[in-house]
Amino acid sequence: MKRAILFDLDLSAAGSPVPFSGPAVLSPLTDLRAAFDVRTGVLTTLDRWARVVHVDALMVPPGLVALTKERHVKPVNSGLALAHGAPDDVLVVNGRCVLPVPEALGLAFGAALVEKASGHLVAWRTTIDNATALTPGASVKTDTVACIDRRVLLTRPWHVRSLRDGAIAADLELLANVPSAIPPGVTPIGAHPIHIDPSARVYPTVVLDADHGPIWIGPHAVVRPGAILIGPCAIGAHSTVLDHSLVKGQTALGPHCKVAGEVGGTIMQGFSNKAHDGHLGDSWLGEWVNLGAGTTNSNLLNTYGEIIARATPGGSNERTGETFLGAIIGDHVKTAICTRIMTGSIVGTGTMWAATKPVSGTVPAFTWATDAGEKPYRFDKFMDVARAAMARRKIVPSAVYAGRLEGLNAEGR
Repeated sequence: MKRAILFDLDLSAAGSPVPFSGPAVLSPLTDLRAAFDVRTGVLTTLDRWARVVHVDALMVPPGLVALTKERHVKPVNSGLALAHGAPDDVLVVNGRCVLPVPEALGLAFGAALVEKASGHLVAWRTTIDNATALTPGASVKTDTVACIDRRVLLTRPWHVRSLRDGAIAADLELLANVPSAIPPGVTPIGAHPIHIDPSARVYPTVVLDADHGPIWIGPHAVVRPGAILIGPCAIGAHSTVLDHSLVKGQTALGPHCKVAGEVGGTIMQGFSNKAHDGHLGDSWLGEWVNLGAGTTNSNLLNTYGEIIARATPGGSNERTGETFLGAIIGDHVKTAICTRIMTGSIVGTGTMWAATKPVSGTVPAFTWATDAGEKPYRFDKFMDVARAAMARRKIVPSAVYAGRLEGLNAEGR
């Protein structure tokens, strides 16, 4: 298996056939994790690459080093040359490359691959010494540079929606390729595989509609009576689909999530709840999100036109290329009952939204929004709520995790 290093740095290739378009802007996706740790389908990008290459080490920005070391046993930003002591030939892979593309896996030694749409480096096959010398913003020197015409990298938050379907399809081909027995009283529909982990519980009267794609139900997941699951979709480990819920296609729930009402085309990183009625479509949710009862989002403009969004609160409007785009919701976001979230909204990490006006545009991180207006969320109060929410799952935030949150809060002030 080919050796690889996954990097989450903004790099370009010298002599690239397309201009380097500047850094990726991915907040809130990457506020509390490296780009390769984002759940971009059923799996994270790192999990997906690790099935086709041997990931020796990881490279991340300075602000994510401690958090990444806490999550992974692999070397992070140091000790890379010692990994396995194997031959000096390594594939340097952009951790924002959602799928293991054949063009990257087939690179000749000394060659680089660049995404045409962004000018960003996708992969580079080189020596360990060259790889370990990389720094943020560096331009790598290569023998040859090839261009990939289709989008393969996350460079804006909404690209997690753009690349969603291909990632979910690839993951389900691996995870749901072996059909399992259907529990008594459960109604299966369609010819695509349905895989239910032996430890999962799927109640009678559940409908599993695999007409348009596979369905995967992970370890210790629960699907309550009357729920309807439409493939392709995946229910992660220890997650719960509540009674009479409708989970539509292109949905992937991470571990320890809870959903009710109507959910479609949505990825949840993990540990997040939408436990009441309301619609959630074409969205991405980080961890520790809680959507109050009746929270509903729009994922389609009344004009059926292309959705325009801003990657940052003060940024310029950009074309997303998407007709269907719901919300990108950062970690630890909370919404009050009956909150409305407008098409293409981006909600920053740690926001508490309790205003009657709808969420729209791009909301700064750690916003406290009520009918009295919007102001910064007091960080000590935020941490009290975060600790309380995490304690419900018997998790205590580490000093490193709390420090990263404090740093993000300080950056926004």
